[in-house]
Amino acid sequence: MSERDLIRDYFAALGARRADVPCGVGDDCALLAVPPDRQLAVSIDTLVAGVHFFADCDPQALGHKSLAVGLSDLASMGAEPAWATLALTLPEIDPDWLGGFARGLGDLAAAHGVQLVGGDTTRGPLTVSIQVHGLVAPGQAVTRAGARPGDLVCVSGTLGDAGLALRQLAAGKAPSATLRRRLERPEPRVGLGRRLAGLASAMIDLSDGLAGDLGHILAASGVGADLELAALPLGPEGATVVAETGDWALPLASGDDYELCFTTPAARRAELSALATPDCAVTVIGQITAAPGLRCREPNGDLWPLDRSGYDHFST
Repeated sequence: MSERDLIRDYFAALGARRADVPCGVGDDCALLAVPPDRQLAVSIDTLVAGVHFFADCDPQALGHKSLAVGLSDLASMGAEPAWATLALTLPEIDPDWLGGFARGLGDLAAAHGVQLVGGDTTRGPLTVSIQVHGLVAPGQAVTRAGARPGDLVCVSGTLGDAGLALRQLAAGKAPSATLRRRLERPEPRVGLGRRLAGLASAMIDLSDGLAGDLGHILAASGVGADLELAALPLGPEGATVVAETGDWALPLASGDDYELCFTTPAARRAELSALATPDCAVTVIGQITAAPGLRCREPNGDLWPLDRSGYDHFST
């Protein structure tokens, strides 16, 4: 199979069919029709075997996650997903692997109205880079810089499930189906992100851990925050681990949650209940303060020492 065959057979028609793509896969560039009343939101993520996923990860799950992490970035700014490009580096052409990867990527793309419009394939260590493009009305994008003292700090879903799955896999244990799904097939909160446009004052997606990612909001907004650890939403298995060990680093710093963390004025708290769905709760976990820094208070009133805030590729 040649590179051209690979693109034609697995990726040329992947995802939704959109009328705003005059020219997609197969030419030197894609041509995209951006509506005059929208701004373009763009993000790119790279996943590397042995760093972001185990080399023997299910290819369908990898295809899903490779796009999900980018869609989560769009969700954090309240953008509507539209297009994606893919740069795929493969050690060899494996039709079974490619079929599974394309299914996982294509199913999630179609579910969110995303069309794959271009990219590149090459030979080398297994690496996946996907750039996502979304649309948002001018002035409606939610950035990290809008949090104000008195705002509530909120998160979607539950925290620490993916981190617990990773811990168990690293220890040679088999995670439950629920935990494995949270690690390998995160659900980007695209609908919630769009509903938060106009309600959230600042927002970020949780990829590297709550403490570190919330820290980006605090730095960009020039504020601090107080969190109540007892309020953190935990899944049943994560709650058991925290209750038995007192290890709050699991929900605070393990990463890979791909939930949304956002702030909103306290006067609008009543509007939060309308945002929750049966499979995605919205929880108030703290408050923005004028005093800088992040303080995490344990149920007994003690402050939890934040010696690790989240994942960093280049941290010592």
